[in-house]
Amino acid sequence: MRFLAFLLSFSLGGALAMAKADKQEFSALEAKNLRGENVGFKTYSGKVVLVVNTASRCGYTPQYAGLQKLYDSYKDRGLVVLGFPSDDFHQEDLEGESIAKFCEKNYGVKFPMFKKAHVNGPERHPVYKYLTANSAKSGDVQWNFEKFLVNRRGEVVGRFSSGVAPGDAELNKAIETALADAKT
Repeated sequence: MRFLAFLLSFSLGGALAMAKADKQEFSALEAKNLRGENVGFKTYSGKVVLVVNTASRCGYTPQYAGLQKLYDSYKDRGLVVLGFPSDDFHQEDLEGESIAKFCEKNYGVKFPMFKKAHVNGPERHPVYKYLTANSAKSGDVQWNFEKFLVNRRGEVVGRFSSGVAPGDAELNKAIETALADAKT
């Protein structure tokens, strides 16, 4: 009986330790940018962050222009847009600097872009593990250009489908609300 109690307490302790390990802070995350440089998300502490999985060969690809417009409009107030190219939906055949050139040439993208990453499945990037685990709308990313809004405290406060364009009133209201919340 004591042995069973020991096993049970050991199992619960291990589960609690694993849960704590999974409870990562947004600012503790990191990712490689398109040049292969590691970027710690402490860089974005105190900012409102819009994270978007992107693709160069998608019907939503023109949203790059709207995302750049959002970034230009709100960056002085503390918004940063982060683009994560992904081929999980088989619409991103470019790599690294080719993605950067495509985005800048065709859409004037200047916001930070990261290396191609998985947003779903067993190889899901830690950033997307965090976003999908901490969003009120749980589950896998459904398509390219899905958007996650993270407030200044690193909390996921919005998740928007691909069909929600960067100029959409609902998205802009959520960004304005997050920017107005000065509590860090």
